[in-house]
Amino acid sequence: MERERFLRKHPRLYHLAEAGSYGSIVRHGLLSTSALLDLFGVSGEERFRIESSRRPEMVELHHPEHGSALIRDNKPINERALRNSLTDTSSREWYETLNRRVFFWVDEERLSRLVNARAYRDREHLVLEVDARKLVERHHNRIRISTLNTGAAFPLGAPSRGSDTFRMLEEYPLKKPVVELTVDHSVPDIREFIVRRRP
Repeated sequence: MERERFLRKHPRLYHLAEAGSYGSIVRHGLLSTSALLDLFGVSGEERFRIESSRRPEMVELHHPEHGSALIRDNKPINERALRNSLTDTSSREWYETLNRRVFFWVDEERLSRLVNARAYRDREHLVLEVDARKLVERHHNRIRISTLNTGAAFPLGAPSRGSDTFRMLEEYPLKKPVVELTVDHSVPDIREFIVRRRP
C-alpha cells in the first residue's frame, strides 16, 4: 500500500490506554508490553508469564520509582484457535511478537467495538487520537501494519497469521483493508503527535 494513499484514508490513529496513565505516557512515551517490562525491571518466570503466554486477566506492575502500571489481558485470544491459525510460528513467538509492538487502530469503529466489548465496557479508558502523518514520517522504519485484529483469535474463522502478518506500508495490496498500525518497541515522542485525548 502506498504511504500517501494510506495517510489520505487514515489521517487519524487511535490508541486505547488505561485511565490515569497519561502522566506516565508523557514521561516515558507509549511503551509496548516488552518495553514496560524493561522499564519496571521484570524478568524470569514473571516476565515469561506476562510476555510469552496468554494473559487471562490484567496484570498490575509496581516499581519504587515508576509507580504502578496495568498491562491489558489477552481475553480475545482463544488458544486453540490461535494454534490452528498460526502458519510458521509458535504461540509463544506470536505472543512475544504482539508484546513487542505498540498498537493503533486505524479507524474509530474498531476502537468503539473494543471499548464497548463486554470485558471492557465497565472500565474507564484513555483514548489518544494521533496525527497519522506525523507519526509515520517520524517512525516509518519501525512501523508495520496488519489486515487483521492480531490481538483476537476466535474459535470460528480465525484468519491465518505468522511471520508475514506485520508488513511495511508499501508491502500490502491496495485492496486489503488495514486494521492496525503498529510501532516496534515504543513511541517515546508520542506527545508530539497527539491531537486529542479522551477524557
